[in-house]
Amino acid sequence: MRVLLVDDNALHLLILRKIFEKSNDEVVVARNGKEALRFLEFDPKFQVILTDMMMPEMDGVELVHHVREITAMQRIPVIGFTSGDIEYYRGKGGELFDALVPKPFDFQDLYFLAKSTAA
Repeated sequence: MRVLLVDDNALHLLILRKIFEKSNDEVVVARNGKEALRFLEFDPKFQVILTDMMMPEMDGVELVHHVREITAMQRIPVIGFTSGDIEYYRGKGGELFDALVPKPFDFQDLYFLAKSTAA
């Protein structure tokens, strides 16, 4: 499976990357939504996107809006996660996400959710 991880928290990226790579999944890491869009514009063939909601430059809500506007990316499942108010993010674009997960979360649970949601 090809996974795009988007988060400005280096520790979360490291843990998630190791979990996915243990299953021989290909992992691409972006530190914010703008960086993620650059990867997606170059090559949109990801099976799932996992994104933090609160990031500098471009947050997860902006990212998912852009992903859903581009035909080649519309079918990629997007899982958002946040330590913020999950209901706030549901109101700002929750229908665009395949799942929204509150932090703290079990990294293995997030991994299994991604596997079951992947296109």
